[in-house]
Amino acid sequence: MAGFGDIIGQEQIREHLQTALQTRRISHAYLISGERNSGKEFIAKVFAMALQCEKGGVEPCQECHSCKQALSGNHPDIIRLVPERPNLISVEDIRSKINADMGIKPYQGPYKIYLISEGEKMTPQAQNALLKTLEEPPAYGVILILTNSLESMLPTILSRCVQLHMKPVPDALVKKYLMETLRVPDYKAEVCTAFARGNVGRAKLLASSEEFDKVKEEAVTLLKYIHEMELSEIVAAIKKITEYQLDVTDYLDILSIWYRDVLLFKAMNDANHLIFREEIQYIKKVADRSSYEGIEKILEALDKAKARLAANVGFDLTMQLLLMTIQEN
Repeated sequence: MAGFGDIIGQEQIREHLQTALQTRRISHAYLISGERNSGKEFIAKVFAMALQCEKGGVEPCQECHSCKQALSGNHPDIIRLVPERPNLISVEDIRSKINADMGIKPYQGPYKIYLISEGEKMTPQAQNALLKTLEEPPAYGVILILTNSLESMLPTILSRCVQLHMKPVPDALVKKYLMETLRVPDYKAEVCTAFARGNVGRAKLLASSEEFDKVKEEAVTLLKYIHEMELSEIVAAIKKITEYQLDVTDYLDILSIWYRDVLLFKAMNDANHLIFREEIQYIKKVADRSSYEGIEKILEALDKAKARLAANVGFDLTMQLLLMTIQEN
């Protein structure tokens, strides 16, 4: 854990929170929304630590007793609420762990901070129970709600919070972070950055995932030889992917980036800007035999497959339709 200086991108959020710390105009409720792994937790923890820091600056000093407690996760006035049962924060959780507890003054810090992870898992009843506290909080009460889904939050909750939205981080910054801070090699950093789509946490996870490397290799092998394979062989290759822990949309992203490379090479005849440039001989072969229209159809089919899987259409049927489109084009 470090300070605001370690937040990559998200300048608006950083500036808003540091201005609040400088002026000591702290809102009683903040809602930070963004994709899973986008860094919401890190930002909330840095802000909570800075609020409780004994030096009272715009950065947590990380040396005072309060900061050390926050770093170890043992600060008595920074209370975390996470779903105890799968996918649910109940009305009882809110009543007992926030509403009733907030009536007790802070033990040592100037604030009592409640960090609600996965706010989208609050039931409507739980959100309604939280409303009363949001309407009449004590001066020392600060609630930080983190959510992957704004749509799941009641409008009445949203209207009572300062809303801060995570934005995609530019690829150049993500790649720089992977290479300079995590010492990820250039080529791997480029691939992980392409898949992360502006999500630093996701880039970090992919860079450290051995499974991601294996899945990428298997997907590329499938794409190289798909036109020579029987449907049964293709289906068997796809089934093998489900044995990995990686999300199937990550697998579809690999296919999408491959075909975007094919499209780019067909248009520019230049390998320098390709993500899979070490596979240039195969990409050239696919680009030569495919029409622009055919490649566009494949990219559309990949988007459709993602939408179908998100709507819980059967995996086998979705993948067969996709692979037949790839073979035809």
